[in-house]
Amino acid sequence: MADELSAALGELRRLLDHDLFPLAVRDVAGDRRALKELTGQLDDYLLPRLAAIDAPLLAVVGGSTGAGKSTLVNSLAGAEVTEAGVLRPTTLAPTLVTHPDDAEWFLATNVLPGLPRTTGKGRGEPGSLKVVTTDSVPAGLALLDAPDIDSVVTANRELAAQLLAAADLWLFVTTAARYADEVPWAFLRTARDRSTALSVILQRVPLEALDPVARDLARLLEENGLAGTPLFVVPELTLPAENTRLPASAVQPIREWLNGLSADAKSRAEVVRRTLSGALDSLAVRLPALADAADRQRAAADELRALVGKSYESGMTAFDEGMRDGTLLRGEVLARWQDFIGTGDLMRSLESRIGRMRDRLVAAVRGRPATAKELTTALESGVEALIRSVADQSAERAVESWLATPPGRDLLERSGVAMAGRLGRVSPELRARAETAVREWQGYVLELVRSEGGDRRGRARAASFGINGLGLMLMIGVFASTGGLSGIEIGIAGGTTVLSQKVLEAVFGDQAVRKLTENARADLRRRVRELLDEEEKRFTVLLNGVTGADPAALRSAAAAVHAHRLELPQREVR
Repeated sequence: MADELSAALGELRRLLDHDLFPLAVRDVAGDRRALKELTGQLDDYLLPRLAAIDAPLLAVVGGSTGAGKSTLVNSLAGAEVTEAGVLRPTTLAPTLVTHPDDAEWFLATNVLPGLPRTTGKGRGEPGSLKVVTTDSVPAGLALLDAPDIDSVVTANRELAAQLLAAADLWLFVTTAARYADEVPWAFLRTARDRSTALSVILQRVPLEALDPVARDLARLLEENGLAGTPLFVVPELTLPAENTRLPASAVQPIREWLNGLSADAKSRAEVVRRTLSGALDSLAVRLPALADAADRQRAAADELRALVGKSYESGMTAFDEGMRDGTLLRGEVLARWQDFIGTGDLMRSLESRIGRMRDRLVAAVRGRPATAKELTTALESGVEALIRSVADQSAERAVESWLATPPGRDLLERSGVAMAGRLGRVSPELRARAETAVREWQGYVLELVRSEGGDRRGRARAASFGINGLGLMLMIGVFASTGGLSGIEIGIAGGTTVLSQKVLEAVFGDQAVRKLTENARADLRRRVRELLDEEEKRFTVLLNGVTGADPAALRSAAAAVHAHRLELPQREVR
């Protein structure tokens, strides 16, 4: 039923009611223009016309600059209802001329709801629709003087296209000097493709050129698939400077044609049905094109999301390498470790006396709470610094990867010039988050040590060495590889690793120590992954705000409109 067709169009309009094309992908300007044209035609014509199939016809008078559109409207209305002149652009606000009986329909926002109405003399305000009533325009038909389709003012060109898309009938005006220009023919081909009811009015034709110019224009109409289009020719006339109307005889054929159309309900119904059907049929081409463009948008968003994910995955890989390459055992951590277990002499004697030194290490572990705290702090600082470093590198890579693509570069620019700089560094909150994560990890490691000595004998052994000391040795074991060290550092780090490993194995056994180390490392990785994920969200939140439309939903809506296409109601003949 017609109600179902209207409902399908309403659902389609809802899907189009946001930015479908937020990313700079291919010809995004063309995609956005097509979207704007479609939503405008839905609002201005399809939905209101379906809701009131018997409403008066709207004939839009359109054409190129200087074609004489306003003069023609005045001549057909028999009064100066719209301002004509030599200044360009002349039509700053479109003027709609209607019979008083139809004024209520056009003064309400039934058609062109985005244009506020004005009445009275003088020019209308730009961006408004001036409504003028006169008995000289037949009831059932309104004339709308549109801005130039090739106006130097962009807003005027866009408004002209919008008004033509809202018309039941086009009265397309051109001149002998400009009838072959490409811009008008682009509009005429659009009318052809959408089966819009159309007539062409050729003005300002020198008397000696009437026949050849008219024949040539008829030939062009036929070549462009518009054979049979009503064609009216108005000769070039010399008018007084103050006169804004053509002689009645010059426009009499056009007036008679329009009067006949308005007087014949069947003819009016045919015009409405033709234009409405053509606009609906055009959706079969326009909507799939929009859905394809939406597909490209989603693919671009997925690519940008993947670039960010790859950047932060590289950051996670760098953290893994930082855990295993021994660099965390350099500097402050290494110095505090030496203080923790004893003197430099003890360290140098580890290789030859590892067995006996273990006992001394145990005593050191249990008897140096101050140095244990210093080692804990140094280790915490080292891990935090590693986290911030890999997060900084990830952010920088992510920004660089986006700047290397048109969609990413455009998104960063539209988000603000300073945005790229902020995103290229870690967030201000990362430091506090990293500190919390590392402290919680250290607490987790201590709990691991405590829970591993679950039975009475295990608890006794663990207590004899000290939970804090064993926890520190387990933390050291997480970063126990020597891949990044050289020279004497390898000997020291290797010795300390072996020594702490022996103590842990003496308490828990070698298999349990491997499991403890794996669990501690996995837990730290999980916490760092969460931190990096949170940093990554600063990028993905920009993408989440530009997801566009669901292409599948657009295609489904197009199919629903097509399914109800034959339910187009008949215009009542009265």
